Amino acid sequence: MADLLLELFSEEIPARMQARAAADLKKLVTDGLVEAGLTYGGAASFATPRRLCLTIEGLLAQSPDVREERKGPRVGVPEKALQGFLRGVGLTVDQLEIRDDKKGQTYFAVIEKPGRPAGDIITEIIPKVIRNFPWPKSMRWGEGSLRWVRPLHSILCVLSADDGAEVVDFDIDGIEAANLTAGHRFHAPEWFSVNNFDQYRAELKKAYVMLDAQERADHIWEDAKNMAFAQGLEVVEDAGLLAEVAGLVEWPVVLMGDIADDFMELPTEVLQTSMREHQKFFSVRNPKSGRIEKFITVANRETADHGATILAGNQKVLFARLSDAKFFWENDLRVPLADMGAKLENVTFHNKLGTQAERVARIAALAREIADDVDANADMAEDAAKVAKADLMSEMVYEFPELQGVMGKYYAQKAGMDDAIAAACADHYSPLGPSDMVPSEPVTVAVALADKIDTLTGFWAIDEKPTGSKDPFALRRAALGVIQLVLENGVHLFIEEALRLRIQKHIISSILFSDDGKRPVETGEDIRKAKDLLSFFHDRLKVYLRDKGISHDIIDACLAMPNNDDFTLLVNRAEALQAFIKTDDGTNLLQGFKRANNILTQAEAKDRVEYSYGADVKYAETDVEKALFAALATADKAIAPAIKSEDFATAMAAMAGLRAPIDGFFEAVKINADSDIVRRNRLNLLGQIRKTMAQVADFTRIEG
Repeated sequence: MADLLLELFSEEIPARMQARAAADLKKLVTDGLVEAGLTYGGAASFATPRRLCLTIEGLLAQSPDVREERKGPRVGVPEKALQGFLRGVGLTVDQLEIRDDKKGQTYFAVIEKPGRPAGDIITEIIPKVIRNFPWPKSMRWGEGSLRWVRPLHSILCVLSADDGAEVVDFDIDGIEAANLTAGHRFHAPEWFSVNNFDQYRAELKKAYVMLDAQERADHIWEDAKNMAFAQGLEVVEDAGLLAEVAGLVEWPVVLMGDIADDFMELPTEVLQTSMREHQKFFSVRNPKSGRIEKFITVANRETADHGATILAGNQKVLFARLSDAKFFWENDLRVPLADMGAKLENVTFHNKLGTQAERVARIAALAREIADDVDANADMAEDAAKVAKADLMSEMVYEFPELQGVMGKYYAQKAGMDDAIAAACADHYSPLGPSDMVPSEPVTVAVALADKIDTLTGFWAIDEKPTGSKDPFALRRAALGVIQLVLENGVHLFIEEALRLRIQKHIISSILFSDDGKRPVETGEDIRKAKDLLSFFHDRLKVYLRDKGISHDIIDACLAMPNNDDFTLLVNRAEALQAFIKTDDGTNLLQGFKRANNILTQAEAKDRVEYSYGADVKYAETDVEKALFAALATADKAIAPAIKSEDFATAMAAMAGLRAPIDGFFEAVKINADSDIVRRNRLNLLGQIRKTMAQVADFTRIEG
């Protein structure tokens, strides 16, 4: 057994590429080794700003011998066919064996490949991996043909075993593999030799390089927390920034600096965003006031003055950045939100859907229409929608687009607007994904729904629907957002009509034209598109409900019912049905229904009639028949009002009462009685079972 150590040492690798590059290196090399017959015990890869590293343990010292047999053509085939086979196996005709086969004598090739030393195999694999490495972006330098993310300086490739270590000999564009590496750029730039991974890792640590990105991240976070805690403060968690900063340094040195009092009045989000995006600083918050008072930066070296010079430089740059932010903030506060929003007339939302101002007008009208459905004040919902996107024209959002909505909230507050309007400005973009916060304040819900519905109906009207994996306008996300807003707030909204009306308005507004470009598309197009969009919603809803543990057949059984565009009603029905089917009564009742439905289906096909009415208790010959008549009558009286009031628990309980009478009926009664009147009556009685249960869901769609 042997161990392989590989290091690719270069200029700084962008932090965002490091983790993927380390994973790619591991996969490409190990896949190549296994394909060549070299199995191994374990592998791990690492990345720092200047190096990619791979270690493989327990590697076979030599690939195993391989013996392969291939069946060829029959003896006597045309010469061309035989020569083709010989080329494929790399043998001559005298090296073939002739054996008796079912179809006569046949040629067989026996190919024996002796094992090869691991070093020879690695010499072939590594250069291919390096030359074909899947960097998102790469560059050439000097006179060579090699492309790498940044200029590649050296390759360390060592194969070690109990009896010693050897350099795997190869070169790429004049870069020869060796057993040499260098430490930290400033603290320990000297080259040194290593023979195995343990020595490599230990020597790097002495040379001021933490090889493991997670170790660097943990070190940064612990030092940052301790520094902040010592001053009664706390670091604002930011996992993405932590991972990025850990990819910028090989020897992290955590420093804490001050934010000038001049900037303390800036909104918290502005301070955090400016420091994060421009400087890669962590925000340090006072837990009592919630204000950002200090920052954490991470240097890549230790200094004699303990980072004082570095901090001074960082604070100088930060002062300039925050001065710009303060300028934007103060300028924006001088412009009323209404005037800011008026500038949206000059911004095109989509060349077929008008300007942002026209879109805002549509959203405001729709927010007013659906306000009652979400228990919102209609006037306030309309007013909130009119200003919700005004901050898109602010200087602050122009500089920091990720602050859209957040800044609208602050501008609304400064203008003395109602808190509900300010909240709608901030949160109407939400939810942005399955795990995102779902607004619950009624005015915000109205604006958020209106925003997403307008987006969906607009793009549906102009036939810009998602296709395959392509969804440039994030319409799947918008549909999921509508579903989350409706369900998590218990909103009863018959959405198909809302979709049709919005699509119709887009068409009537001459946004969508027929081929001659003069007249709107023909009547009925809005209905077709609304149904298509509702189907799109249902597909998103199925995914959402499956993630909640509701099986696909239960969803289909409920989608088949009336009012399936009221998602809250639909989900309440599905949840109750799923819970019922899991009970013994539910399972057995489902089997009884399926038996009844199968008998009916066969009888109706044979008799060419529908047994869905006409069952009369006066033709019942047995007590079990009469008991089923009585049970169905009792269930009908309970189920119909329960469904009307959306009390699905009561409806399911009423259905549970049918289990015993249906079981008793099938055990004691012969459906195909000698009397044709009795037979038809019993079939109609089965039809009554189907009709009664169909009030709750389409049980034909449930598996069982």
